[in-house]
Amino acid sequence: MVHIAFIGAGSVVFTRQLVSDILRFPELAGAHLSLHDIDQERLVVAEATTRRVAAQLGASPEVTATLDRREALDGADFVINMIQVGGVDATLRDLTIPAEHGLLQTIGDTTGVGGIFRALRTFPVIEALTADMRDVCPDAWLLNYTNPMAMNVWWASVVAPDIKVAGLCHSVYWTANDLAELVGVPVEETTFRAAGINHQSWMVRWEHQGESLYPRLAEKIAADPELERRVRVEMFRRIGYYPTETSEHSSEYLPWFLRSPEQIERYRLKPLEYADISRANLAQLDETRRILAADEDFTLDAGASEYAPQIIHSIVTGTHREVHVNVPNVGLIDNLPQGAVVEVPATVDSSGIHPVPMGALPVQCAAVNQPYASVAGLTVEAARRGDPLLVRQAALVDPNTSSTLTPEQIWALCDELVAAHGDLLPPALRVQLGS
Repeated sequence: MVHIAFIGAGSVVFTRQLVSDILRFPELAGAHLSLHDIDQERLVVAEATTRRVAAQLGASPEVTATLDRREALDGADFVINMIQVGGVDATLRDLTIPAEHGLLQTIGDTTGVGGIFRALRTFPVIEALTADMRDVCPDAWLLNYTNPMAMNVWWASVVAPDIKVAGLCHSVYWTANDLAELVGVPVEETTFRAAGINHQSWMVRWEHQGESLYPRLAEKIAADPELERRVRVEMFRRIGYYPTETSEHSSEYLPWFLRSPEQIERYRLKPLEYADISRANLAQLDETRRILAADEDFTLDAGASEYAPQIIHSIVTGTHREVHVNVPNVGLIDNLPQGAVVEVPATVDSSGIHPVPMGALPVQCAAVNQPYASVAGLTVEAARRGDPLLVRQAALVDPNTSSTLTPEQIWALCDELVAAHGDLLPPALRVQLGS
C-alpha cells in the first residue's frame, strides 16, 4: 500500500484538492493517507474532509490523523509539505509591518522582507521534518509546496542532502493554460517548457504545431490596450519572454511597479492583497466546517491539476510524464548560480524525478533572475551561519525593498520584524542590530 503523509494537513482546502486528485487515480484509491497538523481543530476538519472526499469518489483509502509528526511519517513513501509556520497572524505581520515603514508588497511570501522572514520561520521546521524523515522514512520523496519555494528547497538541500526533495508549484501549469486560452489554442495542443527561478521562470519554449506562439501573443496584446496594464505583459514586452507567475506576485520581485502610486494605478495592483486572501482562506475553513456539519458533498474539481498526485502516480505505476519542479541547480541552468534552487522541466517514471538540463537562459532572463537568487542565497547563508547581518543584507539587495527604503530604514524594518516574530525565528537570528 502506498503511504502518503500530509504535513500541514490543516490547510484543509488545499488538502481537499490534493486528496481529490490522488484518489481519482484507481491505482491510488486505496492508499494510506496520513494527516498531520499541530492544530487539533484543523486536523479534525482535515480528516473529516478526506473521508468525505473519498466517499464522494467511491475510493477506500486508509485515513489516519495525528498530532505526532513522526507517527504520520513512519513508513511513508511520499511526504507532502504544506506548512505555514506562524499561520495567518505571522503572514499579516510580514505585510503590514513593512507597509507601516512605507514598503509595499502584494503577496510577501517568496522574496523581499516578507519572503525572507517567512523562510527564517520555516527553516527550523524543515530541518526537523527532514531529520524525522531520515529516521522513519529515509527513502521517501519530500514534495514541498510551502513558500518561499526556492529558499525552502535550498535549505532542505543544505541540511538534508540525503533526502530526495522537489518543490512543486502551480504557476507554470496555469500560465500555459491561461496563455493558450488567450491566443485561442487548446493547451493540450501546445508544447511548453519553462526555466528560471520559482515565481520568476520564463516560457522559453511555447509552440503550437512546431511554431512559436509568441507572435500571436504579441498581436493579441497590441489589439487590447488593457492587456498592457498588466505586470506580466510589461515584462514580456521588455524582456521578450513571458514570466510564469501572476502579475501580483511578479510586481514585488522587481523595482519597477510598487515604487509609486502612479505605477500601482497603471498596472492595477493591490498592495497587501495577500492579507485579504489569507482572511478568505479562514472563511473557506468555516465553509468547510459548515458543509461537513450539514452532511453535504464538496464541489470537486474535475481533473488532476496538481503536480504531486501526478508525480506519485508516475513513480508508483511507471507512467511517463513531464512536469516542472524546483531543485538545486546542478548543471541544469548554466547562467544561474550552481547550488541555487531553480525551476526546470522534469520527466517522471518509476525510477523517480529526473530534472532536464536547460543550458543557458536568454541572458536578459538570467539577469532578471539574479537578484532573486541573491536574496535567496543570502537568506540561506544567514540561517546556516546564524548571522543576523546577512538577514539585513538579503533585504538590502532585494530590488523592491531597495527601490523604496534607504539602508537605514531597511535595518530598522528588519529589527521590528525580528521583534514581531520572536521565538518563531532561529535563536541566533533574534538579534536587533540597530540602524
